[in-house]
Amino acid sequence: MEANNRMELSFLSLSENESFARAAVSAFVAQLDPTVEELTEMKTALSEAVSNAVIHGYEKNQGMVRIICSLYGATVELVVEDQGVGIENIEKARQPLYTSKPEQERSGMGFTVMEIFMDQLEVVSEKGSGTRVTMVKRLGR
Repeated sequence: MEANNRMELSFLSLSENESFARAAVSAFVAQLDPTVEELTEMKTALSEAVSNAVIHGYEKNQGMVRIICSLYGATVELVVEDQGVGIENIEKARQPLYTSKPEQERSGMGFTVMEIFMDQLEVVSEKGSGTRVTMVKRLGR
């Protein structure tokens, strides 16, 4: 199925760019007139995915984070990609409270939050090649 509309955004893996990503995606998705709750849920899930790319994907290094937002009727697809270190064990990483950075007081709830707020979540990663998180939200349900 071809998207009705699509945007791509790339930025340096700095934590301060998380709010920029949220604002840009919110402005783009606004054309679908989502409810405040739907928009808040998407922004929260997006924040978790971007934070994971910045903190875990690139660790202490910097790289690019790419967001692709596609609109299919009343459905929003958000893709967050990094070319970082990758995830060794995706199933383990998706477990609630699991964190690979306990020294940073990370809660380990990122993927759980994404799953709760979005209708679909897919995580594809290869050790040493990066991670691609795809999230789907159907509006007006």
